[in-house]
Amino acid sequence: MTNCKSSCKTPNRLKINLAVFAAALLLALLCFSPGVHASDTAPDWLRAAAAETLPDYPKDAVAVMLLEELHTTVKDNGDIENTYRCAYKFLRPQARDDYGYAMVTFDNQTKVSFFRAWTIMPGGAQMEVKDKEALEVGLADDELYSDHRAKLIRFPEATVGSVVGYEYTQRQRPYAFEDDWRFQRTIPTRHARFSLQLPAGWEFTDSWANFAEQKPQTSSNNQFVWELQDIPAIEVEPEMPPFEAVAGRMDIKYFPRDQNLRAKTTGTWNDIGVWYSALTASSRIPSPALQQKVSELTSGISDPVAQMKAITSYMQRNIRYVAIEIGIGGLQPHPAADVFAHQYGDCKDKATLLSAMLKQIGIDSYYVVIDTDRGMVNPKFPSLGSFNHVILAIRLPDSASDAGLYATLHHPKLGRLLFFDPTNPYVPLGYIPPYLQDNYALLVAPDGGELVNLPLLPPATNRLLRTATLSVSPTGNLTGEVEELRWGGPAEQSRKQFLSAAPSDRQKVFEEFLGNSLTNFSLTSASIGNLEKYDESLTLKYKFAVDGYAKTAGDLLILRPRVVGAKGSNLLSGKPRKYPIEFIEATRQDDIFDITLPPGYVVDELPKPVLAECAYGTYKSEVQVADNVLHYKRTYEIKDVVVPTQKLDEVRDFFHQISADERASAVLRRANP
Repeated sequence: MTNCKSSCKTPNRLKINLAVFAAALLLALLCFSPGVHASDTAPDWLRAAAAETLPDYPKDAVAVMLLEELHTTVKDNGDIENTYRCAYKFLRPQARDDYGYAMVTFDNQTKVSFFRAWTIMPGGAQMEVKDKEALEVGLADDELYSDHRAKLIRFPEATVGSVVGYEYTQRQRPYAFEDDWRFQRTIPTRHARFSLQLPAGWEFTDSWANFAEQKPQTSSNNQFVWELQDIPAIEVEPEMPPFEAVAGRMDIKYFPRDQNLRAKTTGTWNDIGVWYSALTASSRIPSPALQQKVSELTSGISDPVAQMKAITSYMQRNIRYVAIEIGIGGLQPHPAADVFAHQYGDCKDKATLLSAMLKQIGIDSYYVVIDTDRGMVNPKFPSLGSFNHVILAIRLPDSASDAGLYATLHHPKLGRLLFFDPTNPYVPLGYIPPYLQDNYALLVAPDGGELVNLPLLPPATNRLLRTATLSVSPTGNLTGEVEELRWGGPAEQSRKQFLSAAPSDRQKVFEEFLGNSLTNFSLTSASIGNLEKYDESLTLKYKFAVDGYAKTAGDLLILRPRVVGAKGSNLLSGKPRKYPIEFIEATRQDDIFDITLPPGYVVDELPKPVLAECAYGTYKSEVQVADNVLHYKRTYEIKDVVVPTQKLDEVRDFFHQISADERASAVLRRANP
């Protein structure tokens, strides 16, 4: 599986990350001047789409997909030919940037035999660009080498009101007879059509996700056609699940009549596990050098968990992420001996090397194939294309304590399994990254595959404790220091943020955080503890001063006890949401602030205690005053990560109460005016 640090995709589900390649692609397209031919050769299907009368679309729709058509022809020998057609109408100038070019991806197994693009101007003039004039680019970056490439054509002379379209034909011989039809976009679609031509005697099965099931039209020659009309756009909402987890799609498998070819169709999760186990059977053979390194790392250590930590720490710090994936290399890991010798590999290579190293200390482990986007797997439709990442399930010895090993599942046959992601450089043994939690994965055991649900780590494992000692002057200026202890998810997120920044820029990370809660502040000092000790709590200490924090009103000083750190959210304000909320993780976060009041002032009014609860979280706060010190304490806890749409109202009320509490002020009065 391809992996770009935190996300990887199998070849049959390759997603081009335009955020990664955007700069290079845009530069290449701007510098590229294809041969453009004025003609009247636009195909009939594109002319018909351009002539259609359209309904009114929302003002924020930059374009409409007039037609998306995919015709798949499966040959008796297992070869597949796809013909793809697509047409857009540009409604806003932004469409030129978002949809101004046609692109087809390919590799050594998927040949493109035809590729053309057309523009029909608002006045009816037509322009054409042919295959030989397309720009060809590689899709590798500095961490990935593969045979994936793309051909691109910029639509000529396309403006608002133009209709653009392209068509390509592509041949492939897949590793497995399964595919998907992804028909929903962030713009509305007028017509979508999928046509499947199977050889005589072949069968198929399909499954629909995030869309009502549609039955195909059936013909006498084993051809099937699905047609959809007026598919609404996916509206991007804050904190929504990943796009592909909410967009409509149809998953499909083909079952050949020939028994030899039939082995390429995976019928069950167990079948997929058997196939992947066979593909990786010889990958974990150690080399003498690998064995020697394990001996060095574990020398003098008797505790098995401590031995495991020594090995996993070595993996995280020394084995770089680099992917070299040609053909089956997108699925099959390189031998552990080679990964160790070169000191680099992708997600499946790192899992393979770690498995081989753990075996040297007598610990078994199993591949776990997963997707880095929660919600991608349909448990009722076994598919290798459901996954994009590989981690490990480590079988814990009976003598190993559970202490600190939170990402554990008790398997009825294999015993205690500890999940670990050797690709993520910031998450220590005992944890798994938040995006893998409460997520379906395929456990590849010796006797086949089994779909399991990885655990959601409890809130107490993802903690933030923030304590502050502050003081307010009679003129309202605030000074003081804050100390934060972070472990679990909050530590992982902060480590990534700080380690991704140059040491000279780390102060800016503190300033950006303070700027979310304060104005007119100055950061006077900041320090980070245990930044690269992933097994220990991350500590942050910082001092700051704020001019005019407390507002004066005659003999009164008005100050907000919640000085820093925002938990409230406006993500449920505005028009009703269409999609669930997905929190990062279950977490508990505490703030304890002691604010020394200026001499001569007494409390006139304090915010009332708050207790807010819903099925997904709790929040409580209180403010007290003793010995001229204002004590502010609150606890915020998120207990689950996905809130379905039918539960959004109670979560909206929950966050409204938090926001109101965070804005609440204490009023101080000068005792002797």
